Amino acid sequence: MSKTMNSYERVNTVEVCFSPALFPDFRNDEAITVIVDILRATSAIITAFMNGVRRLIPVATLEEARTYKERGYLVAAERDGIVRDFADFGNSPYNFTREMIEGRDIVYSTTNGTQSIMLAKESHRVVIGGYLNLSALVDLVLADNRSVIVLCAGWKNKFNIEDSLFAGALAERILGHAHFTTICDSTHAAIDLWNLAKKDVLGYIEKAAQRHRLKKNKLDDVLEYCHTIDLTRCIPVLKQDYLTLLNAV
Repeated sequence: MSKTMNSYERVNTVEVCFSPALFPDFRNDEAITVIVDILRATSAIITAFMNGVRRLIPVATLEEARTYKERGYLVAAERDGIVRDFADFGNSPYNFTREMIEGRDIVYSTTNGTQSIMLAKESHRVVIGGYLNLSALVDLVLADNRSVIVLCAGWKNKFNIEDSLFAGALAERILGHAHFTTICDSTHAAIDLWNLAKKDVLGYIEKAAQRHRLKKNKLDDVLEYCHTIDLTRCIPVLKQDYLTLLNAV
């Protein structure tokens, strides 16, 4: 009986939170929270670390970002996909070239992604996720052996397709391993959505509102890149008030 109870106690949960507005009902300070903003914030953050950024400082407001700029920091800032006039660049992954960012600290503020990062900061660990580092994320979760919350940045607190699809892909992989389970309806829904779309993800993404916002502003050149699986083993993690590489913590 004791052995059975000990095995049961090691089972971790996988939950998907479809919107930052729902996060207070999911919050678990003992869990790993994976922040997901596929188009484009978390894809850009992962790319920045792939290309040698030293630290990335997420800030929720443009006022904070502007203050950092006045102090001499390199700043990436956008709202609704449009680069702010004081910023050095926006949040396209293609902005974060090695020539621009290697060895530097960057202040970062976006419409949805950075607010989600700060919202989850009390979690046991906050990590940045995307298709680009999917397998590395799964390995980290298995190694940490803790419950997981996948926090979809969404669009201004609303559900979106692209983050929810990725949440399903990640949840499905994690739940394929022992000691992970779910009784979360949104996790099941995300997995069902992923299974519906995974044979042609880019085709399915044509339904996504953000895909059309990007297209309208001629910013959709990153669509295929942001849905490319396993380009890197880099996992950005939140340490105090900045992001750094997992192995640099």
